[in-house]
Amino acid sequence: MKRYTCEFLVVGGGVGGLMAAITAGKNGVDVIVAEKADTRRSGSGANGNDHYHCYIPQCHGDDIGRVRREIGASFDAGPWVDSSMTDVWINRSFEIIQMWESIGIRMRPTGEYRFEGHGMPGFQLYNLKFDGKNQKPALTAEAKKQGARILNRVVVNELLTNEEGRIIGAVGIDINEEEPELVVFQTKAVLLATGMVSRMYPSITPAYMFNTPCCPATTGSGQAMAYRAGARLVNMDMLNGHAGPKYFARGGKGTWIGISTDIHGKPFTPYGNQPSRATGDVTADVWPTCYHDRMKAGQGPTYMNCTETPAEDLDYMLHEAMVSEGIDSITDYTEQRGIDLSKEMVEFGTYPIMMGQRGIECDEHARTSVEGLYAAGNCVGNVNGSLSGAAAFGLVAGENAAEYVKTVEQEDVTGHPLIREKEALYEMLMGRRPGAHWKEALSTLQNLMNEYAGIDIQNENMLKAGYTYVQQLKADSLKELGCANSHELMRTLEVFDMMDVAEPIFLCCENRKETRGPHVRSDYAFTNILLNNMFQTIVRDREGRVHMDYRRKH
Repeated sequence: MKRYTCEFLVVGGGVGGLMAAITAGKNGVDVIVAEKADTRRSGSGANGNDHYHCYIPQCHGDDIGRVRREIGASFDAGPWVDSSMTDVWINRSFEIIQMWESIGIRMRPTGEYRFEGHGMPGFQLYNLKFDGKNQKPALTAEAKKQGARILNRVVVNELLTNEEGRIIGAVGIDINEEEPELVVFQTKAVLLATGMVSRMYPSITPAYMFNTPCCPATTGSGQAMAYRAGARLVNMDMLNGHAGPKYFARGGKGTWIGISTDIHGKPFTPYGNQPSRATGDVTADVWPTCYHDRMKAGQGPTYMNCTETPAEDLDYMLHEAMVSEGIDSITDYTEQRGIDLSKEMVEFGTYPIMMGQRGIECDEHARTSVEGLYAAGNCVGNVNGSLSGAAAFGLVAGENAAEYVKTVEQEDVTGHPLIREKEALYEMLMGRRPGAHWKEALSTLQNLMNEYAGIDIQNENMLKAGYTYVQQLKADSLKELGCANSHELMRTLEVFDMMDVAEPIFLCCENRKETRGPHVRSDYAFTNILLNNMFQTIVRDREGRVHMDYRRKH
């Protein structure tokens, strides 16, 4: 067993986690970052990003109220976020841009601030076009410079709380060797920055379950750990996904300079009829399921049409923008196959549900409902802003955790019952050879989620049945799954976390007895206006009882 003591444990080394580590380190806090993969290439920004939603006074003027209104009405804020949370990342965005420039991230690759993509024609643009292909190595280096200890290939699997419910530690496994090793952390505060739930629903190519548009290692572990520890989750009934080239799951739809059209090249939305480097194609931002909906309605297939894109913009898109975004595999593919985008359209599709920006409820200080527990990034359920939101709330979490750890004492975790419980689970799974493989459990879970809690119509009977099936699957998996090495144990623990995330999804979907946004009920086809501007929350108390409620959007 390995044992570590620190003041602030950051779980997840993505953008949000590293920003928290940098900020807390600057404030003299002893920080450990535990990352399942490697912080130099992990999280949804692993390969890079090229859009940073922001407010820069010299570019957008001094009327921040107007900026808040415009961003608040956009898809980068959206209906399922608290306006108070949007204000936080808007206000901190330029500060972070300046900090990133100081550590070598090219926020002005052309020498000036430029705004492109994800924009509505005729509206002010707020997406800064930057070159983020080195963002993870740069942030990793800065975190180390500020004193953070980074533990790569360490999987945190459970949070430890004391009798009052305060965070005092965590437990997991070190997977650097063939045989896993138990890891115990003793700490004063924890940040969960573990990303979205990317593999709980079937891949667009089911035989290749890792063909996902975002990081396949982000499997809802933060949401699951928070739920088990008694933290409140929010908006788990509002399923969401992504879109891009059909069968070749690469995100970055805002990087494409083209127009979504039908098979005849005719645009089907009013958001522009000519390719625009400035705005990009906003269709799937405004209507995320458009490609899926059109196929169901017999109106597909639907294409990204770049045949009228100027040659200079096409070259820029393929050889600069997609490289910055980390999706230059699309460029490689077009060149390998001899695809000429000036002559050929690319069919686009809706990708599986990923549950991004759905999960842990936080306040403006990045605090959850559990004392000593913070959250940032895609695992948070009431803030968006994507990269900007993750960076800002990582920074905010680092600031507030630095103050919080001064107010509490370290509490010895030796003998904590969850440590022995988890150790017994790991030993059982590793000792069961041969056993059922984690892929069997995951593919079954994916089918259940897709059939009984997918983006198509739901009803009470389907949701009740699906919930029961997942509970049965979990019980059977505990009895039958076996692991041959560290990697298989990690994947198995991911599956169990996804099963735990499935519980609040089913319960919240059943409890929302109306049709609203992506939540469509055949037995409640109307929209209940009493629930306008209301978010659904769910929490499981220390006795295992589940409580659901609605609260007003802030």
